[in-house]
Amino acid sequence: MILTFEIPGVIQPQERPRFSRKGKNVKTYDAPKSRDFKDFVKLVAYQNKPSELIAEPVKLKADIYLMPPKKYHTGPKRALIASGELLPTTKPDLDNLIKGIKDGCNKIIWHDDSQIVEMNVRKFYSEQPRAEVTIEWLEG
Repeated sequence: MILTFEIPGVIQPQERPRFSRKGKNVKTYDAPKSRDFKDFVKLVAYQNKPSELIAEPVKLKADIYLMPPKKYHTGPKRALIASGELLPTTKPDLDNLIKGIKDGCNKIIWHDDSQIVEMNVRKFYSEQPRAEVTIEWLEG
């Protein structure tokens, strides 16, 4: 089976966890931007979820489109972006971009992102920031 959906807008990279201390107890929590993005991914995932949670191994493919920096808003640079020759090689890292998407799909599309056995994640520039996600699994 194959499930494809798009997450519109800027893809928020996973930020470092935050900590709070009350006496000897330390609590860990997501940074607000990361938490809000995961909530948005949950909403999009819920709108595209399969009839049952996926229990089988999952192959995840994601193409993440980032806004190009202002220095690339010239004609020649736009042409390179359109042809796919100019790719983002700066931060954010791919693994930080995909974490929020994987976590947002937990308990909505699959039981846990530990079910992902294969992953193909790429990043590109685009004037329309978004993530195009494809999930593939064998129906059991």
